[in-house]
Amino acid sequence: MPVSVVHSRALAGMEASPVTVEAHLANGLPSFTIVGLPEAEVKEAKDRVRAALQNARYEFPARRITVNLAPADLPKESGRFDLPIALGILAASEQLPAEPLAGCEFAGELGLTGELRPIRGALAMALSAARARRAFVLPEANAREAALVEEATVYPARSLLDVCAHLTGRAPLVRCTARPAVNGCRHPDMLEVKGQLHAKRALEIAAAGEHSLIMVGPPGTGKSMLAERLPGILPPMTREEALAAAAVQSLGSAGFDIANWSRRPFRAPHHTASAVALVGGGSQPRPGEISMAQHGVLFLDELPEFGRQVLEVLREPLESARISVSRAARQAEFPAEFQLVAAMNPCPCGYLGHPNGRCRCTPDQVARYRRRISGPLLDRIDLQIEVPDVPQEDLMRGVAGEASEAIRTRVAAARARQLKRQGRPNTRLSTREVDRHCAPDAHGATVLKQAISQLGLSARGYHRVLKVARTIADLAGARALSATHVAEAIQYRRFDRA
Repeated sequence: MPVSVVHSRALAGMEASPVTVEAHLANGLPSFTIVGLPEAEVKEAKDRVRAALQNARYEFPARRITVNLAPADLPKESGRFDLPIALGILAASEQLPAEPLAGCEFAGELGLTGELRPIRGALAMALSAARARRAFVLPEANAREAALVEEATVYPARSLLDVCAHLTGRAPLVRCTARPAVNGCRHPDMLEVKGQLHAKRALEIAAAGEHSLIMVGPPGTGKSMLAERLPGILPPMTREEALAAAAVQSLGSAGFDIANWSRRPFRAPHHTASAVALVGGGSQPRPGEISMAQHGVLFLDELPEFGRQVLEVLREPLESARISVSRAARQAEFPAEFQLVAAMNPCPCGYLGHPNGRCRCTPDQVARYRRRISGPLLDRIDLQIEVPDVPQEDLMRGVAGEASEAIRTRVAAARARQLKRQGRPNTRLSTREVDRHCAPDAHGATVLKQAISQLGLSARGYHRVLKVARTIADLAGARALSATHVAEAIQYRRFDRA
């Protein structure tokens, strides 16, 4: 038949949109044309496909070949269309039966020898193929990632010849059913942190309620060390969370490492990162660091060293847990349900108020340094604490802290109470839900009124204090919010108290 149809997928944000690859052979001078808004790497498929077919001992038709990638208004990028284009040409030239192509979707980059090379976004494409009730044929290197979708039928192949043998029935491909084991906690242990009981307590509260946290203190007090241990005390990931995190990471340039299945992401971009690197973007929008940290931790060390405009892009995602990337021709929405942890020094030199008196910063320098972080951004951070120097006796004493496993047990119990009560962590409560689930008792309300008048809490700060107090009560197993819970929550508003 002179026309064949092959099904594939194109990535558009988090969605793997369907693409129909149509191959047509006509009489005339030999030529090879690809239409349908292809990017440069798709146009280069002509040479890869020609060499792959010839090296696989198939005949490359000496006719006028037109390949259409529909829909025409959807941009097509990457080499994932090499395999469907090659199969379309073989089916159109009757070197391959066309009937088996209807029940499958194909994606894979071809080497000149016909081998299949890995692609980006295999997990998102497998999810969409499963919804369409089609089998998915892709490179062997991506098979275990795609097989994370239990309802998907995934067939791994090493070369174009393997795919053709499967379609002709000579050597059917074996369905990939490998399921990765749930990884145990491989993050650094909290037991290694000496002293800093106040900071450890704040970290436990942050983990229990999924609250954002900022730590302020001189260099060398363990701020980064504490942040790196936060993923180790978070509750184990559910299958839905693990699949959502893996789907986002599969869209990144590095792809998804199957060894990280069910492991909480920990992203720590350098302070030279741009706003696009944090929220995502590009001509073909890709997820940024806040999305790559989905259901995990985003750690911003040396927070004031980030650009002011870079930090301001965090304000909306902290509230909505989603980020919309809009460009002139494309719009994409990515999830951003991350936990922000930040660290900073009290002044440019880092030693403001230090007992040794080493700080030489002027008040104007300190003010300019702190103004790099806007008030609206700080107001969105639930826990604001100081991390002082570790006392000498604690530093020289042997390890005598609490292990991450013990803390994680309490955190998981508190998170379970929240999910049972309201179906989401405390930090995601709406205003109406705060009024319903976070109402303090009479003494707690009195303490809160005094805090509002003395600290000048905003409406957002007021609600965030209540959310933190609710988490403290959940850790204690208490139903009602007492004055003790509210008072402790107020202590963590360090910048309001300052």
